[in-house]
Amino acid sequence: MTITGFDELLCPLDGDSLQRHDASWRCPAGHSFDIARQGYVHLLPVQNKRSRDPGDSREMVGARARFLETGFYQPLAAAVARAALEGLPTDAPASLLDAGCGEGYYLRRLAAAAAPGHALALLGLDISKWAVLVAARADPRPTWVVASNAALPVPAHSIDRVLCIFGFPVYPEFARVLKPGGEVLRADPGPAHLRELREIIYPKLKPAGNEVAPVPDGFTQVSVESVSYPMILGDADAIANLLAMTPHLYRASAAGKEKLLAHSRLAVTVDVRLTRLLRTG
Repeated sequence: MTITGFDELLCPLDGDSLQRHDASWRCPAGHSFDIARQGYVHLLPVQNKRSRDPGDSREMVGARARFLETGFYQPLAAAVARAALEGLPTDAPASLLDAGCGEGYYLRRLAAAAAPGHALALLGLDISKWAVLVAARADPRPTWVVASNAALPVPAHSIDRVLCIFGFPVYPEFARVLKPGGEVLRADPGPAHLRELREIIYPKLKPAGNEVAPVPDGFTQVSVESVSYPMILGDADAIANLLAMTPHLYRASAAGKEKLLAHSRLAVTVDVRLTRLLRTG
């Protein structure tokens, strides 16, 4: 397989084409964006930030990286790679965007699962500079960008697949960048996802629903797959890392978190829905 980055992006200041020149990306108007020594480029203008340091914190990114390195989510990553690559021709290059890539775990697993001889151009994008920094260090082959899903720095009709794994989908932008016949692959927590953890940290859980998000305008649903399996967290560090990489770290009370972190072993269910959406508009 051949894994490369993208050869064109869009300038976040004027929307014109960005081309790479040595250690920077530049547009015809002269806007220039340096490539950091770790290998990523920052394309999130300060006026588009909602906070000084948007996205996941350095601590949250570190916890998720440590947890994912243990392989607990490997079955999920394999299912994501299989669904993302399904239907892509292997005799022509394909371009994939991971919108909300985090530390790049799922994009790296996808690259490893690609068929021999398959040429993939990969772009990982996240609003957290700490996450993109880790991703770029781990694999220099894709293009890694700090940017927002609300304004993807990608030309229209240039992407074959958009991945949104536990992220925040912006479907008008996804539709803009996808080629005709391109697809979105979305991963969302199912009703039983991390239920055992939630039962410990919250006094009461909402009744489990089976609601499926509506199909957005401009798309049709191709398939919905449930990925469910148990995992055993055998030490306190794994439990702490799992908590720290989820929104439950901020939602749970101090007493709930203390109760969870008193455990040294925990059986937890992974329950994730993978939805494939075809761009039809």
